[in-house]
Amino acid sequence: MKMRILKLDPTLFIEMLCGTKKFNLSNLPSNLELIDIKYDLFSGQIQVVVRSDDFEDVADSYPIPNFKVSAGESPTVVSRPLVSSKSELQVAKAPRVNVNKVISAYQKEFNPDQLGLLSFTVKGDYLIVKPVQYLKNEWNEINEVVKNIGGEWIKGSIISYWKIPI
Repeated sequence: MKMRILKLDPTLFIEMLCGTKKFNLSNLPSNLELIDIKYDLFSGQIQVVVRSDDFEDVADSYPIPNFKVSAGESPTVVSRPLVSSKSELQVAKAPRVNVNKVISAYQKEFNPDQLGLLSFTVKGDYLIVKPVQYLKNEWNEINEVVKNIGGEWIKGSIISYWKIPI
């Protein structure tokens, strides 16, 4: 079996799952098997790893190729979405925060030496700043920057980090 990576737009994927629209995916083989599915927060894409005997051979020295999915919309609606409550539907339609813009805006507060010691992720309404190594004298300087932009240090038993409201 040969593997491929399908890259899908989240909106397309949600519409396919809810059955709100019918999509013609005729360029995919009929013996397609789903291996893995991931949501890449930074690129805003859903990556689906699939395999099939009908894919062309690619040398082992090359990475798994991306497969372009073309979906032609059909004007008919197949079924209603399977949403049990109104709040679940509102979560699906909530505006998405551009994570890269949020992270880069906060990264401007830190100097280049400090940026090399930190990792940045967005979780919910907070920017999570974690040290990538043990901080000695640098901790006080970084903590002061975080406090100035409204953040706080969260001391954990194993992992500690700064939490900054967005």
